[in-house]
Formats: sequence, C-alpha cells, structure tokens
Amino acid sequence: MTETAQQYWEGFYQEKDRVWSGNPNPLLVREATSLTPGTALDLGCGEGADAIWLAERGWQVTAVDVSETVLRRAAARAPAGITWERHDLSQSFPSGQFDLVSAQFLHSPVAAPGEREDILRNASRAVVPGGVLLIMSHSGWPSWVETPPFEYHFPGTREMVESLALDPEAWEVQVEEVVERPLTGPDGEPGSRQDSVLRLRRKG
Repeated sequence: MTETAQQYWEGFYQEKDRVWSGNPNPLLVREATSLTPGTALDLGCGEGADAIWLAERGWQVTAVDVSETVLRRAAARAPAGITWERHDLSQSFPSGQFDLVSAQFLHSPVAAPGEREDILRNASRAVVPGGVLLIMSHSGWPSWVETPPFEYHFPGTREMVESLALDPEAWEVQVEEVVERPLTGPDGEPGSRQDSVLRLRRKG
C-alpha cells in the first residue's frame, strides 16, 4: 500500500521533538521584508518559523500543513493570531484569497506526478489582485550527496513558471533566480545547496 502524505509527514515529525532550526527561511525574509503586511497563507508551514516571523511583523497568517503533530508543535510556540489548518493539499485547499501566498520548499517524496504543480496552481488562484506569490524550491541535492536517497525531479524556475500557466497580462515575474547558499554537511563538512526563488505579482 502506498504511503499517504499524512502518514509520511506524521512519521517524519514524530521522529524528533524538533526538526528545523526555528528560524525563518532567509529567502522568505529577503523577499517579504519590503511587502506591506496584510493577509498571508503559508503552505507547508512545518514547525511554524515562517508563519511566526510574518505574524510578528503584522501579517494575519493562515498556516497549513498535513501533519497534526507539527501543527500542534507550531501552535504551542507561536503568538496568538495565527490560524492553523490541516490540509492534504492534494485533496483540499484553504478557502479565501490572500495578499501573500508563500510556498517554501514544498517538496514531498510521496507526491504523485503533477501533484506539486496542481498545488502551486491552486496557490496562484489564492492571490488577490496586487498580491504576491512566493515559491522557494531546492534546485538539487546538497553538494555532499553523491547517491540520492530517492529519485526526485527538482524543477527549474522556468519550468515552474510555465507549469503555473499564468496569464501574462495578469501576472508579472518580479524575481526569478537561483541562489547558492553554504551548508554544513551531516559530518561537519562544508558544502552548499542551490535554491530557486520565484516572486510573482498578480497585477491589479
């Protein structure tokens, strides 16, 4: 039987009391700092660092993940005012539209072909006119990984833009780039990883 997204991510987060650093994604910080706070949707929020950072800067945040475990963990350390919702984004999507929709490293080894693209198209439809869609993605495995643990296709920025099928009269691509950042490997070795950044604004 194929493992579901909820089963996979529940197991992932139940292995440790904390998985991530607790700090917001620096690429999100770079792109969102200049935006005027409004309503924000954080897709795949994990332990909530991005949602908390946004809320502390005046955003009204709806944070979404498939894992009940990680949502409880995030809510326990978060300030009041964040709405936490559990969704398997391949099956359901938060209602409403938002000034900012953020999809940070929305990768899953158990996603069906085309599932991520469908989710990101739904994300684009959740952006209000004048709002912003931020998509940060890994562009490949870390430099120290010689044999990947599983097969995974990391789409390039142009591939992602094309898969969104956005109306060019209604959207503008504000940022489209690949950033290489230093990372320390599991044995303390210096390394790096490339990430892609897409910032798209819905005109209006």
